[in-house]
Amino acid sequence: MSKVIFVTGAGRGLGTDIAREALESGHQVVATGRRPEEVEKTLGGPQDNLLVTKLDITSLEDAEAAAQAAVNRFGRIDVLINNAGNFYAGYFEEITPEQMRQQFETNLFGPMNVTRAILPILRRQRDGHIITLSSSAGLIGQEFCAAYAASKFGVEGWMESLRFDIEPYNIRTTLVEPGFFRTELLVDASTTWPEPTIDDYAERTARTVEAWKGMNGRQGGDPVKLASALLAIADQPQPPLRFVAGADAIEGVEAKARELLAQAQASRELGGNLGHDDVTA
Repeated sequence: MSKVIFVTGAGRGLGTDIAREALESGHQVVATGRRPEEVEKTLGGPQDNLLVTKLDITSLEDAEAAAQAAVNRFGRIDVLINNAGNFYAGYFEEITPEQMRQQFETNLFGPMNVTRAILPILRRQRDGHIITLSSSAGLIGQEFCAAYAASKFGVEGWMESLRFDIEPYNIRTTLVEPGFFRTELLVDASTTWPEPTIDDYAERTARTVEAWKGMNGRQGGDPVKLASALLAIADQPQPPLRFVAGADAIEGVEAKARELLAQAQASRELGGNLGHDDVTA
């Protein structure tokens, strides 16, 4: 059944693949990006089932205007796919406070802006689905990823809690934790590489930047297959609350789950007996 699918970051990378797969599947697509002319060119020009509109996700005003444009064109929005994001790489001490805030503005407050603009539409419909791209780094901290992981951990907590707010209105949520896919996250347009400022980190930074740049274009995951999987999830009447995408991500999340369980069990003796003596367990 045809749906109206609203995609952020549709000008390149995974967002383009999602928009293309959705169009080919017969859906109506709202493809957004900071440069709408580039989005339209990438997707092959004007199409009856396609609305291309400007959206800088760090602007709530942009988000509200894009949401209204979608309703004006198609009458409703069925699925929001929060895809747009970027990556500030580096060790924590070499990431400036301004860069850390910019990372959160894009990766956390950006999808919040878009969701805030679209939720009133979904509530009026008493139907909808919000799919937000997190990352395996939203569940598993990694070296050189302090800013990125922190922003994605924030996405996890926000979306996991938002679920309870909007379930009564028949609005579903899905968090997506991809591993390494051959998207454009590691190209210079999406990644801000650190400038070495502290001698202690200089050698590790140079080595890690070289390794990460060498990984670009060689990641094991196929973004077209991921886009197809996301559309399959969007078609499910009871979609999963989490979708761990990629064999590498599944292996990592399973290991993290075992680690968390072990840490909880190790905390039991000291941490499980901290209540007031007059409280009956």
